[in-house]
Amino acid sequence: MKRVKKLYPLLSLLPNRPKPLQIFMAVMFLYLLFTTFEIETFLGFRTRFVSVTSLLGNEDQQQQQHTHFSKASNFPSQGVFQGSVHRKALQGLQKVSTLSFMEALNDTTVEENMVSELHNAARHAWLEGKRLWEQVESVKETMDDVARFKAENLSDSCKNSISLSGSELKEKKGVMVMVLPCGLTLGSHVTVVGTPRWAHWEDDPKIAVVKEEEGKVMVSQFMMELQGLKSVDKEEPPRILHFNPRLKGDYSGRPVIEQNTCYRMQWGSALRCEGWKSRADEDTVDGQVKCEKWIRDDDSHTEEAKATWWLSRLIGRTKKVTIDWPYPFVEGRLFVLTVSAGMEGYHVSVDGRHVTSFPYRTGFSLEDATGLSIKGDVYVHSIFAASLPSSHPSFAPQMHLELLPQWKVPPLLHVNVELFIGILSAGNHFAERMAVRKSWMQHKLIKSSNVVARFFVALIRSVAAKYIMKCDDDTFVRIDSIISEARKIGSGRSLYIGNMNYHHRPLRSGKWAVTYEEWSEEEYPTYANGPGYIISADIARFIVSNFEKHRLKLFKMEDVSMGMWVEQFNSSRPVEYVHSFKFCQFGCIEDYFTAHYQSPRQMTCMWDKLQQKGQPLCCNMR
Repeated sequence: MKRVKKLYPLLSLLPNRPKPLQIFMAVMFLYLLFTTFEIETFLGFRTRFVSVTSLLGNEDQQQQQHTHFSKASNFPSQGVFQGSVHRKALQGLQKVSTLSFMEALNDTTVEENMVSELHNAARHAWLEGKRLWEQVESVKETMDDVARFKAENLSDSCKNSISLSGSELKEKKGVMVMVLPCGLTLGSHVTVVGTPRWAHWEDDPKIAVVKEEEGKVMVSQFMMELQGLKSVDKEEPPRILHFNPRLKGDYSGRPVIEQNTCYRMQWGSALRCEGWKSRADEDTVDGQVKCEKWIRDDDSHTEEAKATWWLSRLIGRTKKVTIDWPYPFVEGRLFVLTVSAGMEGYHVSVDGRHVTSFPYRTGFSLEDATGLSIKGDVYVHSIFAASLPSSHPSFAPQMHLELLPQWKVPPLLHVNVELFIGILSAGNHFAERMAVRKSWMQHKLIKSSNVVARFFVALIRSVAAKYIMKCDDDTFVRIDSIISEARKIGSGRSLYIGNMNYHHRPLRSGKWAVTYEEWSEEEYPTYANGPGYIISADIARFIVSNFEKHRLKLFKMEDVSMGMWVEQFNSSRPVEYVHSFKFCQFGCIEDYFTAHYQSPRQMTCMWDKLQQKGQPLCCNMR
């Protein structure tokens, strides 16, 4: 009663028609009053309001409070919080609201302890909020994982431009490196400001043959390379563009510029610019010649040429004035070199003048160039890269792309499979797998399950098939042609189809050297190149059976191993060996069966040409 009397002075201040503000103030006063004191009986049920001061208490006080609640509690079997697990889960949310649901019901009958609809609705809202909060925490953990993936796989966030001085470049074992986190895109360009160092004596240069009487040669050269990520362990990163100015020391005896690519430890054919302009009938790159002319020691300024010029002048013909430029690099002289990415290839200019253009090679795309390395006889002052892509094309939408239904292979139906294709792939080759899914894996024979294709990344379900094909994830396969080749062999006959190697001798030195302990014979058995070959089901069963019995001889080269196993099978049952160059080992040829070293962009292009023109045409763009 004393508490109620204290309200009278306040109520007496209110006019006959209370204003909204006054009503709001009175309600707030009552709310604070109720949240400060414990009300034993309210609206027919017993509950508890936790005071504001208890919310601000320390952890020990909260633990004591929870212990008090637990001792006084008697949860029914179908109660709102079933067991101690729920009570522990709610401890973290104790401070969210002043309304606490930790107080137990009385030890009386259920009818006497039925909560009101208001209290039940509040409890339901509180539990829903808890559930949604847990989902938010789960999403936050997922986003943290994504951020961690970015930090681990992309050395830096994507930037539109990067500028580094020579001292800021990362250097390891004499190689200076600039990281291009998201590679290049059409129109990207990298500018290098440097000075070639003076030539020095070398007794074992890699670019020249030393004469015995001299014993050494003067060399000045440097290498600038656009490199990709490592694709296979223990291999050097792929060299997407190898640009090698040789001021002195080349075997030709003259200054040259050599360009090349190296993909999976295999060098391509070099493009050498030796001072002569490319022939008029030679292919250009975005309209630019592959090699510009510069002044050579053996340029023909003969008397005959001079006489021809005087004769043309006497008869009134005007001579077209041409300017001869020297070799673009000079020892001890500053140069500004720019590499730009065009539609068909890379273009190199030095001091503002176009010097050379290098067409894109098979197996590479612009985004693969994630680093620029420079080594050799050059001092780098600065590097500037601009017009770079703002996002990485191969990053993380992986999970969304792979889950799209149109890219999923059809389920295995209980039908007779004619051809099973196993595609070797590495865990980080997402772009290659997506290119295969979007191109030749869309063939109607695969959609109908007459042909089944699966990636060999993890365990594979067993499939009964008439023929089995193995290929790589950078191999484009013409499904209909492969099936036709296999059908040419009579039914029930064992077959081995591919680009065969006959009388191939093992290398005894170099990276791919084979010791006599590994292979003692002088020749390998006949085997098909690894990018794509077909065997019949009986050969596959023979291999699996011997493997399970631990009688299968293993060799470090997969394609040679298959040749060994087929030869072993052939000793008991004849095998039809079918050789065709159309199982292309390097790149793409006309009317191919398979095309190797195809980039994701090329695969999409080849599939479009196959669908639109109905012809197996190669794509030179990368």
